[in-house]
Amino acid sequence: MKNDKKIKVGIGFATGRKSFQKVLKTYVYNWKEYGLTENEDVSLNLLVAYDLKYSNAKPIHFTGIHKDLLNLIDEAHFIGRGALRKEIAALVEQNVLSQKEADLFFGSGYAAKRNAILYKAVKSGIDYLVFLDDDEYPFAVTNTHKSAVWGGQAVLTTHLDYIRRADITNGYHCGYISPIPYIRFNKILTESDFRVFIEAISNDVLNWDSLRAVMNNGGVTYADPSVLVNRTVEEVPEINRAKFITGANLCLNLTRPERVFPFYNPPGARGEDTFLSTCLSDRKVLRVPCYAFHDGFSTYQHLMDGVLPNKLKRIEADSEPVVSRFYAACLGWVRYKPLFVYITQRDQYDQIMRETQEKLSRTLPKICAYFQNNSFMKISSELNSYRKNVEKHYAQFLEMQRIWAKLRAYLKEPPARRCFKVSPLAAASPECYPEKKSVHRIERTGAVR
Repeated sequence: MKNDKKIKVGIGFATGRKSFQKVLKTYVYNWKEYGLTENEDVSLNLLVAYDLKYSNAKPIHFTGIHKDLLNLIDEAHFIGRGALRKEIAALVEQNVLSQKEADLFFGSGYAAKRNAILYKAVKSGIDYLVFLDDDEYPFAVTNTHKSAVWGGQAVLTTHLDYIRRADITNGYHCGYISPIPYIRFNKILTESDFRVFIEAISNDVLNWDSLRAVMNNGGVTYADPSVLVNRTVEEVPEINRAKFITGANLCLNLTRPERVFPFYNPPGARGEDTFLSTCLSDRKVLRVPCYAFHDGFSTYQHLMDGVLPNKLKRIEADSEPVVSRFYAACLGWVRYKPLFVYITQRDQYDQIMRETQEKLSRTLPKICAYFQNNSFMKISSELNSYRKNVEKHYAQFLEMQRIWAKLRAYLKEPPARRCFKVSPLAAASPECYPEKKSVHRIERTGAVR
């Protein structure tokens, strides 16, 4: 990988898990193994937007990184709520954004965390920004002769090999991608019942045919050996006005920020990657040959300690954490379905929503009985609520893009003009303090190295 100038690579984590540092350690040593930490043509910059409420964590769970790891990267930026509030105050004071605009762009949820990382990356002059998840590891697992065979993955290197010729590169995922457990069908819940339920909450990514195949494997998605061997790169096609991508194992080309879109999800929903997918009609999106193992039920963290099982167990729907995970996923899906359909199939919107509601009415009592959890009935009322607010959410979706255009214009200004008030996310930046070299500073809510 030869470059005429040193490229700045950002590695973004939107996280709330206390296990973050263990995941980070695995990735940093993965980068070292593939020669990136010693590559003089590449600057590695860590950007972490963290949520203390997700697992009742403390800032130290994210900022307290061992010096041996910090020494292997060039800069680390930790974005907590306190630091972000001060950054927002500075933007509002300088009339870059109104308070309402700032609250929408940098507010709560995964989209806001990703937007904070995106903003910081562009402000820091990052060329390419790779998003990784805190429950995914740089491994691929195949099913060979009924045995799990593992291989390390050059995730970051692969993205860097292809991102210069694309707007976005997206890798593959294996492991427990879907939060849907293995279902033992019976008289209470038949396969036909479950299929109707999945069709009700599904989108073009989550559908019955793909899900049934995964369930037959006990909930496991194995890596495709042909992808690993042939190293094929494919352009992601547009289907129903969307080029589908995932939110992690994802790289954005920031060398032309005007070609980059921000993230959005309706309040309380997920789907920030899905809604980004609907913006990419005239963007080049490549599927690149690298896998990440998704530990969707947090049962395989010992992989990061070198314990590689020869069989992956089936995730049964027989425990409260598994059922709760499935329930939360169903809520997330049904909350973003109205807006997704509104954007991609506007002419069929009313019909699809009516059919969805009918399917839920038929199947939710059976879902509640099977899982012995009446909370699933809330899925129907959530669909109704998000249907009523779909035009409001669509307006926010468009407004997010207008806000990002304002921020891009601001970030294009000469540094002297936009350093009128130095905020925590700008502190120690060479553009504001040209006479100083990069320093390492840790605060209660943020850190810059």
